[in-house]
Amino acid sequence: MTAETSQTLDRGLRVLKLLADTDHGLTVTELSNRLGVNRTVVYRLLATLEQHALVRRDLGGRARVGLGVLRLGRQVHPLVREAALPALRSLAEDIGATAHLTLVDGSDALAVAVVEPTWTDYHVAYRAGFRHPLDRGAAGRAILAARSMPVGEPGYTLTHGELEAGASGAAAPLLGVTGVEGSVGVVMLAEAVPERVGPRVVHAAKEVAEALR
Repeated sequence: MTAETSQTLDRGLRVLKLLADTDHGLTVTELSNRLGVNRTVVYRLLATLEQHALVRRDLGGRARVGLGVLRLGRQVHPLVREAALPALRSLAEDIGATAHLTLVDGSDALAVAVVEPTWTDYHVAYRAGFRHPLDRGAAGRAILAARSMPVGEPGYTLTHGELEAGASGAAAPLLGVTGVEGSVGVVMLAEAVPERVGPRVVHAAKEVAEALR
């Protein structure tokens, strides 16, 4: 540190870098140990970063990078959407259902990219910007499941009627994208999700993750 630099700002940036390098978040104690400062300092840093949505803490108290980091760059969301669109378009056309990329925003799941199939007579209307609680709907539940999933182990989540009556959803988490929590999924008007959809969604999630790395 030199006389011209800010120790507090430096520590805050170090917190963001530490959180960006983990997929499962860090506790106050873990951050304290890695920064070499006491827990009170860490609490203050996290509280300040949370006010700007740069950091969020889950129900277990683990701190993670917040979606506000993405908002710092006005072109980030368009870039994320652009990277995800080829895989989403392929998924929507293959399954004949609305495909979406969803990211965590606080305690909500936020759809940031949506592609509807072109050849179906009807499909679920789903728009970018739609949000819902993480514990409802396949997109959010897939993200929550990934938090307790062994690292690198693919899987998918199925739901029915949780967000819209008569609609079923399938989603798989994005894995291996540092600092980003999200999922890729489809929503369809059906009583049950066809067997082949789950593995197909997992494949699409892998494609999107590769495009975002």
